[in-house]
Amino acid sequence: MDVHNVELTISAVEEKQYPKTNYPEIALVGRSNVGKSSLTNTLINRKSLAHTSGQPGKTQTLNFYNVEDKLFFVDVPGYGYAKASKSSREKWGRMIETYLSQRDQLKGVITLVDGRHEPSVDDVSMREWLNYYNIDVLTVATKMDKIVPGKWNKQESLIRKTLSMSQSDDLVLFSAVSKKGKDEVWNWIEERM
Repeated sequence: MDVHNVELTISAVEEKQYPKTNYPEIALVGRSNVGKSSLTNTLINRKSLAHTSGQPGKTQTLNFYNVEDKLFFVDVPGYGYAKASKSSREKWGRMIETYLSQRDQLKGVITLVDGRHEPSVDDVSMREWLNYYNIDVLTVATKMDKIVPGKWNKQESLIRKTLSMSQSDDLVLFSAVSKKGKDEVWNWIEERM
């Protein structure tokens, strides 16, 4: 998709704040600091509409980005960040679970994992949870520019094995620096619009 117009519509903390449109929604989930904002900014051709931060746990709301009045990207709070209080983590958890399991406009979830490492226990749990609810998932391995291209196949195999993915499950190797993987991610999104 050729993107010119994007705006943050709302940062929601409860269902009554969600947009009332019937635009399809694509949620982006992953652990804190995995690169959700960098992926979003790459997809929408912006440098900083989605705020990137070196500080994990920054996003604490569901951020709805209206893309061309055709769909919403929904940036979900990162999981696995220990410095947030237990009550905050529980509140986010309930909000995220309700949104992902009950929102009719949700057409798919892009789950991000750090391509440099084996997926975490939280990554595996999120994958299992999305599979349980039969949610359409694209896994994106971020930060691939930090890995020598000759080791990409090994990393892809490690990610697929750890997340119990078959060869037919969707996986894109992505770099915000080189934009590698951007077109594949857009193709997946457009198929669900």
